[in-house]
Amino acid sequence: MSTVLETIDGGTRYLEKRGIEDARRNMQLLVAHQLGCTRMDLYLQFDRPLEESQLIPLREMLKKRGEGVPLQHLMGTVYFHNREFKTDARALIPRPETEELAEWILSWPLPEAQSVLDMGSGSGVLGLTLAAERPAWQATLADVSPEALSLARENHAALEIPNAGFIESNLFSNIEELFDGIVANLPYVPESERSTISREVAHDPALALYSGADGLDLIRQCIPQAFHHLKPGGWIALEIGHDQASQVAKILETSGFTEVEVKTDLSGISRFPRAIRP
Repeated sequence: MSTVLETIDGGTRYLEKRGIEDARRNMQLLVAHQLGCTRMDLYLQFDRPLEESQLIPLREMLKKRGEGVPLQHLMGTVYFHNREFKTDARALIPRPETEELAEWILSWPLPEAQSVLDMGSGSGVLGLTLAAERPAWQATLADVSPEALSLARENHAALEIPNAGFIESNLFSNIEELFDGIVANLPYVPESERSTISREVAHDPALALYSGADGLDLIRQCIPQAFHHLKPGGWIALEIGHDQASQVAKILETSGFTEVEVKTDLSGISRFPRAIRP
């Protein structure tokens, strides 16, 4: 019978041999998930023996993690702006950068009531977070993928956020409404990078990752359409790839937007363009 510490040590070595970054933290999170406690709680339970009934599912998760299955898929949830969201292979795993975008938008001095569209909503973390934090806003979450929308609806129901709705739409094809704001984290990975992405990222839906030769095909289509779905004075905010800021800023300007700016993420990368419809 193995103790918690012995299980963590053995699992860490297993993951390290299979090239998993931050192997010990990964193993600690898997053990904590299996025991129904927090990672910090493990430090008080190192001598606790684990039953075979606990080790069997843990070994299965450990094997899958060693094969590159994302930790978030194995645990089934991810924390985003202090809320727990369900995540699985139906949509992109939420990234820390997207959380930065949400926090930036929430810091703006906007009117109390806003109608906001989350275009390409995926699992719903961005649009649902804005709706939850601003109860007077009305959020619409749109995605071309019915699978992604089903996941977003599950998160919506679990979090009991009343001021959010959903629509299946290929960009703005099914959308007629005008909005006060539009936020979009669209696919922006170039097709040329398909063969070089990590094993973990490869588990995300291709539909949520790739967008043409330079990664900007969908953004080029979205921005001019977004202009015509914003009220005068309305805003747009995007998440983009690490080397796309100058190109996206130009697309915004040529589409009629003004006050174009690009905010850097915590790594210093120009990641979040924002602009205003005059």
